[in-house]
Amino acid sequence: MFITFEGIEGCGKSTQSRRLYNRLKEAGHEVVLSREPGGCELGQKVRAIVLNPSLQIGQHAELFLYLAARAQHVEELIEPSLERHRTVIVDRFNDSTLAYQGYGRGFPRELLFRLCHFASKGIWPDVTLLLDLPVEEALARARERNKREGIEDKEGRFEGESLSFHRQVRMGYLDIARRYPERVVVIDARGDVEEVGEIIWQEICKRLAHGCNG
Repeated sequence: MFITFEGIEGCGKSTQSRRLYNRLKEAGHEVVLSREPGGCELGQKVRAIVLNPSLQIGQHAELFLYLAARAQHVEELIEPSLERHRTVIVDRFNDSTLAYQGYGRGFPRELLFRLCHFASKGIWPDVTLLLDLPVEEALARARERNKREGIEDKEGRFEGESLSFHRQVRMGYLDIARRYPERVVVIDARGDVEEVGEIIWQEICKRLAHGCNG
């Protein structure tokens, strides 16, 4: 099973993806946890570039950096793990490109869909958990997290974008959810970590072939 977490900055994806990974492991499942950009050596190098607020990166270059990282991630980690029948959890995948570069940057969405499909070798998630949060609240969380973890100067590039940009991205995610209701589950991320985690757990348990008991 291939599970992805999506949402705007600060919505809680990283926290909830780790929680789900741990719960599935405890339930006896073979699970792989990864993120984008990242998940492989090339992806980590791309992450250091594309999220760095001190670098001036053109929008076209940004798009292709993400796609290159994804292609390698799929080739090196995601596809082999799925072939071994492991549950794969990834923090961001194709929908991030559709939301950020499509709705946020304004690139043609049909073109982006084809590029994502090609870069990911036609692999799409079985279920996408979209953590939805009002933009102002999410950005406040993200900036506090970056400050707390000391990564403002390394990974704060998107937190510096305008409110209107983030509103467009959020709108894009919700539109994607409307278009693909069989795959995308919208989760209200305004609750506390435990409440949101329990909603996610129940959603995944409904979709696992043998439930959450292995």
